[in-house]
Amino acid sequence: MAPNGLVRSALASAASVPGSAAAASPLRMAFFFCPNGMNMKTWRPEGEGLDWTFGPSLEPLAAFKDRLNVISGLALNGARALGDGGGDHARSASAYLTGMHPRKTAGADIRAGVSVDQVAASTIGSQTRLPSLELGLERSSIAGECDSGYSCAYVSNIAWRSPSNPLPHEVNPADVFDRLFGSDDERTRQRRLLERKSILDYVADDSRTLSRQLGKADQDKLDQFTSSIREIERRVEVARKMAAPPRPDMAKPAGIPEDFGEHMRLLCDLMALSFQMDITRIGTFMVGRDGSEHTYRNLGLADGHHSLSHHGGNPVKLEKLALINHFQVEQFAYFLGKLAGMKEGDKTVLDNSMILFGAGISDGNRHNHNDLPIVLAGRGAGTIHTGRHINFDSETPLCNLYLSMLERMGVQEERFGDSTGKLSELTV
Repeated sequence: MAPNGLVRSALASAASVPGSAAAASPLRMAFFFCPNGMNMKTWRPEGEGLDWTFGPSLEPLAAFKDRLNVISGLALNGARALGDGGGDHARSASAYLTGMHPRKTAGADIRAGVSVDQVAASTIGSQTRLPSLELGLERSSIAGECDSGYSCAYVSNIAWRSPSNPLPHEVNPADVFDRLFGSDDERTRQRRLLERKSILDYVADDSRTLSRQLGKADQDKLDQFTSSIREIERRVEVARKMAAPPRPDMAKPAGIPEDFGEHMRLLCDLMALSFQMDITRIGTFMVGRDGSEHTYRNLGLADGHHSLSHHGGNPVKLEKLALINHFQVEQFAYFLGKLAGMKEGDKTVLDNSMILFGAGISDGNRHNHNDLPIVLAGRGAGTIHTGRHINFDSETPLCNLYLSMLERMGVQEERFGDSTGKLSELTV
């Protein structure tokens, strides 16, 4: 799925401009989230440092062993109960990229934190046509209760623009294609953008009038709404000033494929293209809602994923769970292969990326949030020493890794979530 001549020309032109993003080989980062934990017996590598071997679930990554690190020992304290009782799936997903313990509510007063991808997007997102790209295989939800008194917003979203505003992901490859490359000629595109801006202006004016008639609590909700409107307006204005990228050598997808693997690979193709063409440098990919009962019939399984994760030590269930984990890693390896095949001078897009794959739960049967299954692929533009299994001290915060990634993206933060410092072990 290499880009066509127009795309190559566009990339070459950008690369010839001193100081341009393409000339600097921009650094990208993406975060993949898998629900329900893993079969840790088949996940965990043997050995540490440079002397290690993949566990069976990670074997699809063998071709990329020298371009990734398997990381053990990290913990997500914000996903623990901390006095709130049940709801580990809701906390796992909502804390995965925020590091924050979510407010236990099934109402409209949801609260988590700003996710690491959106912290980066708020700083560098203006440099690209899209600040970030959010993808997933199961639709996002905001309303209703989904896990022991927790809102559905928590189990089905990992990207959070603000503590009270989750950022839903796209599931339809056709819609993602249109968002990345446009579905109209340039004149029609500009007209539609102006129409959207006019509608947003009208909504903003109307909300200001409404504000004078509301009490404090409702005004706070309206403020969140108007903040979102302003952010959309800003993005529309950025889109107006940036020409739509050339169309790739990829036919527009017909919609959501019936085959689960094909669905994931299509979305991976689109995220890879968005990185290669510098449409965005930040992405998230939610393989499933935490607590998902998706049935992997493509693997010959009739049991729901969540049910299998509560294996109780049953060897048959553990074997089936290992099959699911292996399949998920296969699709991730496919994505890495796409990035590795995209040349940037003497490097590749994978070399100039940080791609995290993991979960907010390790063993789904125990719902524990320590010793998380994490893979960090890519060399971070030469700032990450790869080819290792790094086993950190128990309870090292996952947010320490995020703080380290933000630093490499040029985002300087003193703390993130429950971080206690940066991970010097990643440094070359």
